[in-house]
Amino acid sequence: MNQFPTLTKISEDIYQLVVRYPFGMYEMNSFLFQGDNGFTIVDTGSKAKESIEIWEKTISSGIKVEKLVLTHAHPDHIGLAKWFQENYHVPVYLSSLGYKEIQRKRNHDNGDWIQNLFKTHGGPEISLNKVDLEEDAYEFEPDGLFENHETIKLGNEWYETILTPGHSSDHFCFYNQNQQVMITGDHVLAGLAPIIGVWSESDRNPIQENFDSLEKLKDHPTKLALPGHGELIYNLNERIDEMITGHKHRLQQIVKFVGSEEKTSWQVCQEIYGPLSDTKFFAPFLATITRLIYLEKNGDVHGELRDGKWLFRSIVNE
Repeated sequence: MNQFPTLTKISEDIYQLVVRYPFGMYEMNSFLFQGDNGFTIVDTGSKAKESIEIWEKTISSGIKVEKLVLTHAHPDHIGLAKWFQENYHVPVYLSSLGYKEIQRKRNHDNGDWIQNLFKTHGGPEISLNKVDLEEDAYEFEPDGLFENHETIKLGNEWYETILTPGHSSDHFCFYNQNQQVMITGDHVLAGLAPIIGVWSESDRNPIQENFDSLEKLKDHPTKLALPGHGELIYNLNERIDEMITGHKHRLQQIVKFVGSEEKTSWQVCQEIYGPLSDTKFFAPFLATITRLIYLEKNGDVHGELRDGKWLFRSIVNE
């Protein structure tokens, strides 16, 4: 009989909980590490009724929670941090970069910037409600902060903290050399590539950062990778190579679509993805903008701001 009916046992001390919520990816993997002082939880899911119900059922099965550790400050990963603090007195640990991110989100200083970004790249109007999705997820104070290349205890094992910007500027992976386990969060997923976006004016070239971060993980021998969404990964380096190849294919495709004509990011986005509804355009449009920024910095396209709009053309064959 399973001692913890909502959990899937992965190894002697690692368990998985699939937490569901009504937006985005619709579910997230939370991982629980059993130790002498209870379970360390990595990431929570959203602050949604479905998420809270599954956590209440899990905790009522008899688990003791020692602490909560967060990979990055996106609402589907940190949404229940405050809930854990208030209802179960669980201490929450976040990177100092993640703490700066939640403070920035609390100040609502990003919505106008995103709106202007989309406007200057030729896109449709975007509501601030979409930018501030799940804004109450950021209303907590961490009990402790960690930095890059420190060690943090998950259960009874020590994990290295590895800064892996790309999907978000504050994203961290955690690596245990003893068991050769890598917690990849949203940095490496099995079935799809996470969105890489310019989320704020401080994001300079997220795709290049993502490439560098992916290569960095390949230096860590890994038997098991624990991603934030989808299936577990048993061939991490192979999956990383697939993701890099996929990104480069899409980049080459964008250069081709840009061609010698001057086009906005929105025009390129529509040529690649086809007509996009008001509820579906955000992610592909943001990804297209981010890719064109990378291609310009890489010398593959030329961008020029004219009459308030960024226009791009390919310079590969010039």
